[in-house]
Amino acid sequence: MKPTFEKTLKLISERIPGHAQAITPAAGQTKDAEFLDAYSKAVISVVEKVSPSVVSIHGGHHQQHKDDPEQSAAGSGVIFTPDGYILTNDHVVHGTKQLRVTFTDGSTLAASTIGTDPATDLAVIRANASSLEYSELGDSDQLKPGQLVIAIGNPFGFQSTVSTGVVSALGRALRSRDGRLI
Repeated sequence: MKPTFEKTLKLISERIPGHAQAITPAAGQTKDAEFLDAYSKAVISVVEKVSPSVVSIHGGHHQQHKDDPEQSAAGSGVIFTPDGYILTNDHVVHGTKQLRVTFTDGSTLAASTIGTDPATDLAVIRANASSLEYSELGDSDQLKPGQLVIAIGNPFGFQSTVSTGVVSALGRALRSRDGRLI
């Protein structure tokens, strides 16, 4: 059984004579620690549920000239159907001639591009498989500023990276690669 915050502080204060007052939690700190522990448990729960549907995507780009080495692309995606449809970014698959998807268990499959939308930087690819772990897409109309969010992905080839944040605003616009306002 893991020691509680209070038990840990008590153990430390018993081992450092004369310092008990310095490490005794102030009023409210215990509640803060309990809140942070609950938050951590919530993040862990989401990660455990969603991570099996997060994949790494690798693709080879077309060579510009015969003598140029082939460049490769890498990114993340999320499986959103059990038969292998994966949502990713257009910039991950743009110009690729072959795609490979790596699952959390280390297995890989070839994939093909189903469709892309460069203006919104979204793409759908498919790994030909069945009975895959998948995550359901949420309803972005339900988001609210200040809402906590969790991002899970494989940036720069690092597998299973988790980050948390806050929805800072809704309805912001920016120009896409082709100049379209999104």
